[in-house]
Amino acid sequence: MSWSVGWSWQAPSRISALESVNGHLCVAYGLELTLFNDANEVQWQRSMPFKVHAICNADGRIGILAAHAFYLLNTVDGSMVHEGRSSPGGFLHILNRPGGGWVLSGRDGNLHLFDANGIGIRRIQAGVVRRLIGWLDREHLLWQDEQGTVCCGQIAQQDKRRVVDATVWSWVSPLIDGRMLMQSADGQIWDGVPHPYGWDAHERVEVESLEPLMATRAGDGWWVLGIEGHLDNMTSNSHESRVGEGMNLGDLLISLGPNTMITCRRDGLVRRWVAPHLAEEQRRHRQKEAADAKLARSWDERRQLFQRAQSAEDEGRLSRAVELYEALGRQEDVQRLLRRQKGGDDADES
Repeated sequence: MSWSVGWSWQAPSRISALESVNGHLCVAYGLELTLFNDANEVQWQRSMPFKVHAICNADGRIGILAAHAFYLLNTVDGSMVHEGRSSPGGFLHILNRPGGGWVLSGRDGNLHLFDANGIGIRRIQAGVVRRLIGWLDREHLLWQDEQGTVCCGQIAQQDKRRVVDATVWSWVSPLIDGRMLMQSADGQIWDGVPHPYGWDAHERVEVESLEPLMATRAGDGWWVLGIEGHLDNMTSNSHESRVGEGMNLGDLLISLGPNTMITCRRDGLVRRWVAPHLAEEQRRHRQKEAADAKLARSWDERRQLFQRAQSAEDEGRLSRAVELYEALGRQEDVQRLLRRQKGGDDADES
């Protein structure tokens, strides 16, 4: 079984941004912001004062960039949490920060740090940022600079910046599960695992000519949306290597989970792609986790029962100890205590 379109929707106006909000789909079109639930029904909708051009989700809040301002919304009902902070020239990109907070790249060449409630902390001179890539941890932020190189900034008491390597990349993906895709100047695609000083892994992906627009990760690896308008898989052991050929899927792509992706055309056509084979794998994984958790609880409960049985025996409450040992299936202990009771070796209190 392969990826297929499970739902599609036509927005009434041009779409400007997409984001996954706890596995739900958030869409910005015109001045409207809409959140669709798992059943593809509208959970909430609200009007914004300006067109939204970036969305980011974290810790029950949705960070929004619209015009020159940064807003915070509640994920449950879309209500405004923070009325907005502005910057000369406005903001380009937004990322949530591990442990709480936000980082925004500004057109002024600064990185702007905010706390979880949208209160400004400080600005960091970084130069023009082409793209915020992602956080390695709470202190180390990756971004692509104006020249195309990948930089790492240490966001601490003394902010530092270094170049991860000197390669000029024409395109980079966001950092997902500690990995990122890059395209070099000669058109080759690379898959890398970065660290603050370089790469833990860095290998070329064997793929034919591809001009990527966006990329995301699902249960079967990286998927890239190219300028040709279809999705290509970058994992050699995937069930399939391409979906949506000839369908003009657009230029926006996000993942809603291991078995769900969203593609979108700017003119408003949204498609939800689902993979039944990955959903089945995910279901089996959840069942195994539940069984493991149940077994862990069972062993913990057995340990507690055994300790209570030992305490009852030590205190001379042999009838109670027999009941507990019997519940545990420890017949040798049951017979031993029954012999003690018959011999009258100990007093027995219930």
